[in-house]
Amino acid sequence: MSYAGINVERPRQPYWEHFPHEADMGVRRIGPTKEAAFEGAALALTAVITDLAEVIPTQPVTIACDAPDDELLLVDWLNALVYEMATRKMLFSRFNVRVNGHSLSATAWGESVEVARHQPAVEVKGATYTELSVKQDEQGRWIARCIVDV
Repeated sequence: MSYAGINVERPRQPYWEHFPHEADMGVRRIGPTKEAAFEGAALALTAVITDLAEVIPTQPVTIACDAPDDELLLVDWLNALVYEMATRKMLFSRFNVRVNGHSLSATAWGESVEVARHQPAVEVKGATYTELSVKQDEQGRWIARCIVDV
């Protein structure tokens, strides 16, 4: 798929999923690596706000986080994205995450919000510690999940 001459690869299977949680929304990604799980959780975060297909990944933003464990790193990562979306007035639809121990460095690609096209449904206030988990399952896949406050 191409947007304005930029090739954008779409995943062949769902990269993320939502799960209901009272008035908030859960985000979860099962991936082959911890990085893929964090990338998918970020996609799920954006998808709480708008249709990912409408967000053209043209502008890169660099993000770095450190935390004492994987769970807190996930919260810091998602909250860093919420901060960047709010202060830059952007939405993101592509991510490249690198995790080294409990340090994360990433590039998020997106574009400025266009209300008429993106039709933001809600404002995400932040990632929470509710149902927070980052772990490997018995097949070696990584699962990253938490509730985001909307």
